[in-house]
Amino acid sequence: MIPEKEQTRLLQIIAPDRALWEGGAILAGMDEVGRGPLAGPVVAACVVMPPEPLLPYINDSKKLSAKRRDALDAQIRETALDYSLAWVWQAEIDEINILNATRRAFTEAFANMQLPITDILIDALKGLTLPARQHILIHGDALSYSIATASILAKVARDAYMTEQDAIYPQYGFAKNKGYGTAAHITALREHGPCPLHRRSFIRNFL
Repeated sequence: MIPEKEQTRLLQIIAPDRALWEGGAILAGMDEVGRGPLAGPVVAACVVMPPEPLLPYINDSKKLSAKRRDALDAQIRETALDYSLAWVWQAEIDEINILNATRRAFTEAFANMQLPITDILIDALKGLTLPARQHILIHGDALSYSIATASILAKVARDAYMTEQDAIYPQYGFAKNKGYGTAAHITALREHGPCPLHRRSFIRNFL
Protein backbone atom coordinates (compact mmCIF):
# COMPACT_ATOMS: atom_id res chain seq x y z
CA MET A 1 0.00 0.00 0.00
CA ILE A 2 1.45 3.35 -1.07
CA PRO A 3 1.19 6.00 1.66
CA GLU A 4 -1.17 8.86 0.87
CA LYS A 5 1.66 11.41 1.11
CA GLU A 6 3.62 9.51 -1.54
CA GLN A 7 0.56 9.26 -3.79
CA THR A 8 0.14 13.03 -3.57
CA ARG A 9 3.81 13.66 -4.34
CA LEU A 10 3.69 11.26 -7.29
CA LEU A 11 0.74 13.16 -8.77
CA GLN A 12 2.81 16.35 -8.52
CA ILE A 13 5.96 14.95 -10.08
CA ILE A 14 4.02 13.34 -12.94
CA ALA A 15 2.23 16.56 -13.94
CA PRO A 16 4.76 17.87 -16.55
CA ASP A 17 4.99 14.42 -18.11
CA ARG A 18 1.25 13.83 -18.21
CA ALA A 19 0.63 17.13 -19.98
CA LEU A 20 2.93 15.99 -22.80
CA TRP A 21 1.62 12.42 -22.88
CA GLU A 22 -1.92 13.71 -23.23
CA GLY A 23 -0.75 15.80 -26.18
CA GLY A 24 0.40 12.64 -27.94
CA ALA A 25 4.13 12.96 -27.25
CA ILE A 26 6.58 10.11 -27.27
CA LEU A 27 8.34 11.50 -24.25
CA ALA A 28 11.84 10.98 -22.90
CA GLY A 29 13.37 12.32 -19.72
CA MET A 30 17.07 13.19 -19.65
CA ASP A 31 19.49 13.96 -16.84
CA GLU A 32 23.16 13.63 -16.00
CA VAL A 33 25.30 12.79 -13.00
CA GLY A 34 28.92 13.71 -12.44
CA ARG A 35 29.44 17.30 -13.56
CA GLY A 36 31.06 18.31 -10.28
CA PRO A 37 33.45 15.54 -9.19
CA LEU A 38 37.23 15.77 -9.35
CA ALA A 39 37.45 12.27 -10.82
CA GLY A 40 35.56 9.92 -13.09
CA PRO A 41 33.13 10.30 -15.98
CA VAL A 42 30.00 12.32 -16.52
CA VAL A 43 27.05 10.04 -17.26
CA ALA A 44 23.81 10.98 -19.01
CA ALA A 45 20.66 8.91 -19.20
CA CYS A 46 17.69 9.10 -21.54
CA VAL A 47 14.55 7.22 -20.49
CA VAL A 48 11.11 6.68 -22.03
CA MET A 49 8.64 5.59 -19.35
CA PRO A 50 5.05 4.47 -19.99
CA PRO A 51 2.17 6.53 -18.54
CA GLU A 52 1.11 3.40 -16.65
CA PRO A 53 2.06 1.82 -14.35
CA LEU A 54 3.62 4.63 -12.35
CA LEU A 55 6.45 3.60 -10.07
CA PRO A 56 6.12 5.00 -6.54
CA TYR A 57 9.02 6.76 -4.81
CA ILE A 58 10.56 8.03 -8.06
CA ASN A 59 12.39 11.22 -7.11
CA ASP A 60 15.57 13.22 -7.58
CA SER A 61 18.27 10.56 -7.13
CA LYS A 62 20.12 12.72 -4.59
CA LYS A 63 17.08 12.60 -2.30
CA LEU A 64 16.94 8.80 -2.23
CA SER A 65 18.92 6.33 -0.16
CA ALA A 66 21.32 4.07 -2.03
CA LYS A 67 19.13 1.08 -1.23
CA ARG A 68 16.03 2.83 -2.62
CA ARG A 69 17.92 3.98 -5.74
CA ASP A 70 19.15 0.45 -6.46
CA ALA A 71 15.64 -0.97 -6.14
CA LEU A 72 14.18 1.75 -8.37
CA ASP A 73 16.97 1.32 -10.91
CA ALA A 74 15.93 -2.30 -11.42
CA GLN A 75 12.24 -1.35 -11.66
CA ILE A 76 12.92 1.43 -14.16
CA ARG A 77 14.98 -0.84 -16.39
CA GLU A 78 12.21 -3.44 -16.31
CA THR A 79 9.37 -0.94 -16.90
CA ALA A 80 10.91 1.54 -19.34
CA LEU A 81 9.91 1.40 -22.99
CA ASP A 82 13.43 2.45 -23.93
CA TYR A 83 16.50 3.78 -22.15
CA SER A 84 20.14 4.59 -22.83
CA LEU A 85 23.23 5.64 -20.90
CA ALA A 86 26.19 7.57 -22.30
CA TRP A 87 29.57 8.08 -20.65
CA VAL A 88 32.11 10.81 -21.32
CA TRP A 89 35.43 10.10 -19.64
CA GLN A 90 37.81 12.29 -17.71
CA ALA A 91 40.35 12.75 -20.53
CA GLU A 92 37.63 14.06 -22.80
CA ILE A 93 36.29 16.31 -20.05
CA ASP A 94 39.77 17.83 -19.76
CA GLU A 95 39.96 18.25 -23.53
CA ILE A 96 36.59 19.88 -24.26
CA ASN A 97 35.50 21.13 -20.76
CA ILE A 98 32.72 19.81 -18.57
CA LEU A 99 29.86 21.72 -20.23
CA ASN A 100 30.70 20.41 -23.69
CA ALA A 101 31.32 16.94 -22.25
CA THR A 102 27.87 17.03 -20.66
CA ARG A 103 26.31 18.10 -23.94
CA ARG A 104 28.09 15.24 -25.69
CA ALA A 105 26.82 12.74 -23.13
CA PHE A 106 23.24 13.95 -23.61
CA THR A 107 23.58 13.82 -27.40
CA GLU A 108 24.98 10.29 -27.35
CA ALA A 109 22.36 9.03 -24.92
CA PHE A 110 19.60 10.39 -27.16
CA ALA A 111 21.23 8.98 -30.31
CA ASN A 112 21.24 5.48 -28.81
CA MET A 113 17.47 5.43 -28.31
CA GLN A 114 15.34 3.21 -30.55
CA LEU A 115 11.94 4.89 -30.18
CA PRO A 116 11.01 7.94 -32.34
CA ILE A 117 11.04 10.47 -29.49
CA THR A 118 9.09 13.67 -30.16
CA ASP A 119 9.59 15.52 -26.85
CA ILE A 120 12.26 15.60 -24.17
CA LEU A 121 12.06 16.84 -20.60
CA ILE A 122 15.56 17.97 -19.63
CA ASP A 123 17.01 19.04 -16.30
CA ALA A 124 18.35 22.58 -16.78
CA LEU A 125 20.64 22.07 -19.80
CA LYS A 126 19.63 24.27 -22.75
CA GLY A 127 20.57 24.44 -26.40
CA LEU A 128 21.13 20.78 -27.22
CA THR A 129 21.04 19.91 -30.92
CA LEU A 130 18.53 17.08 -30.84
CA PRO A 131 15.70 16.20 -33.26
CA ALA A 132 12.91 16.57 -30.70
CA ARG A 133 11.10 19.36 -28.86
CA GLN A 134 13.02 20.24 -25.70
CA HIS A 135 11.28 21.25 -22.47
CA ILE A 136 13.71 22.61 -19.89
CA LEU A 137 12.92 22.35 -16.18
CA ILE A 138 15.20 23.86 -13.53
CA HIS A 139 15.57 21.25 -10.77
CA GLY A 140 13.72 18.97 -13.17
CA ASP A 141 14.90 15.82 -11.41
CA ALA A 142 12.61 16.82 -8.51
CA LEU A 143 9.76 18.09 -10.71
CA SER A 144 9.39 15.53 -13.50
CA TYR A 145 8.85 11.80 -13.27
CA SER A 146 10.73 11.08 -16.51
CA ILE A 147 13.71 13.26 -15.61
CA ALA A 148 13.86 11.66 -12.17
CA THR A 149 14.02 8.16 -13.69
CA ALA A 150 16.95 9.31 -15.85
CA SER A 151 18.61 10.79 -12.77
CA ILE A 152 18.33 7.46 -10.96
CA LEU A 153 19.72 5.36 -13.82
CA ALA A 154 22.66 7.71 -14.32
CA LYS A 155 23.54 7.93 -10.63
CA VAL A 156 23.29 4.20 -9.92
CA ALA A 157 25.48 3.40 -12.92
CA ARG A 158 28.11 6.02 -12.10
CA ASP A 159 28.17 5.21 -8.38
CA ALA A 160 28.66 1.52 -9.15
CA TYR A 161 31.57 2.32 -11.46
CA MET A 162 33.27 4.57 -8.91
CA THR A 163 32.82 1.91 -6.22
CA GLU A 164 34.53 -0.61 -8.53
CA GLN A 165 37.40 1.82 -9.05
CA ASP A 166 37.88 2.06 -5.29
CA ALA A 167 39.34 -1.45 -5.36
CA ILE A 168 41.96 -0.25 -7.87
CA TYR A 169 42.68 3.12 -6.23
CA PRO A 170 41.73 2.60 -2.56
CA GLN A 171 43.72 5.58 -1.28
CA TYR A 172 41.19 8.11 -2.60
CA GLY A 173 38.03 6.71 -1.04
CA PHE A 174 36.04 6.57 -4.28
CA ALA A 175 33.53 4.11 -2.79
CA LYS A 176 32.49 6.83 -0.35
CA ASN A 177 33.03 10.09 -2.21
CA LYS A 178 32.31 8.88 -5.79
CA GLY A 179 35.03 11.25 -6.97
CA TYR A 180 33.60 14.39 -5.38
CA GLY A 181 35.98 16.80 -3.65
CA THR A 182 35.49 15.89 -0.02
CA ALA A 183 38.10 16.97 2.50
CA ALA A 184 39.42 13.42 2.79
CA HIS A 185 39.63 13.09 -1.00
CA ILE A 186 41.57 16.35 -1.35
CA THR A 187 43.94 15.31 1.45
CA ALA A 188 44.57 11.99 -0.34
CA LEU A 189 45.07 13.79 -3.64
CA ARG A 190 47.73 16.02 -2.10
CA GLU A 191 49.42 13.08 -0.39
CA HIS A 192 49.41 10.58 -3.28
CA GLY A 193 49.02 12.79 -6.35
CA PRO A 194 46.39 12.12 -9.02
CA CYS A 195 45.45 8.78 -10.51
CA PRO A 196 44.24 8.17 -14.10
CA LEU A 197 40.62 8.85 -13.03
CA HIS A 198 41.29 12.42 -11.96
CA ARG A 199 40.23 15.32 -14.15
CA ARG A 200 43.40 17.35 -14.53
CA SER A 201 41.44 20.52 -15.30
CA PHE A 202 39.55 20.13 -11.99
CA ILE A 203 42.42 19.38 -9.61
CA ARG A 204 44.97 22.08 -10.47
CA ASN A 205 44.03 24.22 -7.49
CA PHE A 206 44.47 21.33 -5.05
CA LEU A 207 48.01 20.29 -5.99
